[in-house]
Amino acid sequence: MSSNEKLGELTKHLEELRRRQSEDKLGRYIPYAKQKEFHALGAIKRERMLLAGNQQGKTFCGGMEMAIHLTGRYPAWWQGRRFESPIRAWAAGNTGESTRDTVQRILIGPLGHYGSGTIPKDAVIDTRTGRGVPDALDTILVRHAGGGTSQVSFKSYERGRERWQGETLHAVWYDEEPPVDVYTEGLARISATRGVAYLTATPLLGMTGVVRRFLQDPSADRGCVKMTINDAEHISVEEREKIISGYPEHEREARVNGVPMLGSGRVFPIAESAITEDAFELPQHFARIVGLDFGINHPTAAAWLAWDRDTDTVHVHECYRVRGESAIVHAAAIRARGAWIPCAWPHDGHSADKGSGDSLASIYRAQGVHMISSHATFEDGGNSVEAGIQEMLIRMQTGRLKVARHLLDWFEEFRLYHRKDGRIVKEADDLLSATRYGLMMLRHARTAEQSGRRRGAQVARDVDYPLFGGDGTNDRPRARIARGTDWSPFS
Repeated sequence: MSSNEKLGELTKHLEELRRRQSEDKLGRYIPYAKQKEFHALGAIKRERMLLAGNQQGKTFCGGMEMAIHLTGRYPAWWQGRRFESPIRAWAAGNTGESTRDTVQRILIGPLGHYGSGTIPKDAVIDTRTGRGVPDALDTILVRHAGGGTSQVSFKSYERGRERWQGETLHAVWYDEEPPVDVYTEGLARISATRGVAYLTATPLLGMTGVVRRFLQDPSADRGCVKMTINDAEHISVEEREKIISGYPEHEREARVNGVPMLGSGRVFPIAESAITEDAFELPQHFARIVGLDFGINHPTAAAWLAWDRDTDTVHVHECYRVRGESAIVHAAAIRARGAWIPCAWPHDGHSADKGSGDSLASIYRAQGVHMISSHATFEDGGNSVEAGIQEMLIRMQTGRLKVARHLLDWFEEFRLYHRKDGRIVKEADDLLSATRYGLMMLRHARTAEQSGRRRGAQVARDVDYPLFGGDGTNDRPRARIARGTDWSPFS
């Protein structure tokens, strides 16, 4: 065989390999970490949302999940919901055209190349043409691994809720945000089958009713995974910078990090990168304080602040946000991170606990948390929320408030903190509030040495003293220290 003939044979083999690969994307699908997390959430959540920026793989992820359910070809790594028999499903987009160009293309491939989408070509039994939109399909019939035929039909939001009535389904995939009435009508379609509904979206419409449902209305049946450009493994570091700089500044957070566009409504109109830092070992001369937000009808949250007095820079280096536990559990978590660290707390700490009748602050104090003697105020005695927000904002703008990169819960709140009609929306702001209380009482921050800490320190559980005076100096001790300790919380 001549060299030209060998080259021709090799070319044929490569073309055949490419053809086979294009016709079985599902068999080669290896999800990114965030995509895998989203799939797995389906095992325990009836409703899911993958909130991501543009071109980060969210629609492809949604298409892969639909193909897996339709074919019953569940990969070895799959931890999500499973259907053991053929399913009926809907896949939808904003308009007939956008559904054709995104959802339909992802599932079956572009016109002329049907079978090159997420549904393997050998699983496609038939396609049925739709009406009204050129080249749009109405339904795809899919061969199920367990025998029988699955089907997925295409829908759009533009035709209204009425067109979403009547059918019984196992799965509904919304690509981009639908109106609330269309979304809830889709949920009604899966009620009888205990099916799944999932949404893949870039939140360019802002804090819509559907987005708010996931981000600010917690439910055991509902879950959200947030994916940023840093989670999109197919985009190189160099490309990321070019992509980010190419978007208008007011759209960057939505298109890059999947953060709902809040426009002028954002409380902190600051680029996330401006306040983010890598975690580092805290020098001993940094003064420490923890801010605490009591969870009465919302999670209890705490934020640990380290203050570099030399540069007047505050570093938020650790946080805690937990719902539904008792004050004893929260106190233990706070104490475990440094029992000597003074704790700033809000005015509602004076409220009585329903069970014991004691104030919340006194309960935490009795559990060994070093509660500052009075609730959080500025030096002049004021405790305005707006003043606290301005303090945080000015520090962010001047580079004097930094937050450790791994504090994902903190950044989640930061991205969504916004105003409506000029007023701050007091929802999902627990860690931000805890941070604000810590900053208000920064004058009480102490180093370990100033707090009199020595190795083997332990405080009695029945502390009943005001730990710090209003001028920032230590009061004379009025507490019994546990016997056997070599420690006193006072200088």
